[in-house]
Amino acid sequence: MLRMSKLTDYGTVIMAYMARRPRDVHSVAELAAVLGMAAPTTSKILKRLARHELVQSSRGAKGGYRLARPPEAISLADVIDAMEGPFGLTECSAVAGLCLQEAGCPLRDNWQRVNQVIRRTLDGVTLAEMSRPALRPAAQGAVAAPQT
Repeated sequence: MLRMSKLTDYGTVIMAYMARRPRDVHSVAELAAVLGMAAPTTSKILKRLARHELVQSSRGAKGGYRLARPPEAISLADVIDAMEGPFGLTECSAVAGLCLQEAGCPLRDNWQRVNQVIRRTLDGVTLAEMSRPALRPAAQGAVAAPQT
């Protein structure tokens, strides 16, 4: 099963929340409380996002973190890269030279194609989109509203 780490998931939640109010400065305490996360974890995630220039930090009594760019200019791929490192479903599709079988692997090109499709998809989803509520399809078996 392919899965992001919990920290990456939390990083996405933090960034989507911040995208709802992109000009505001958000404190670690505020984010942790509102999002139900531990403050040390929230701080760790924000520091990593700052190192990758997705958020900016400011010190002082009114300090905290804010998005470094508009939410429309930050993709889901940017957040995943900051949290996980180079994106890749397999070692050889992320960074060349990590796999001993890389040179003769009959699947390498196919994995790289799959990786590129997923990467393009993640690049095409912005924080602005992630911060909006998703439309949910009607539940199966739901009773239709009576006709009037």
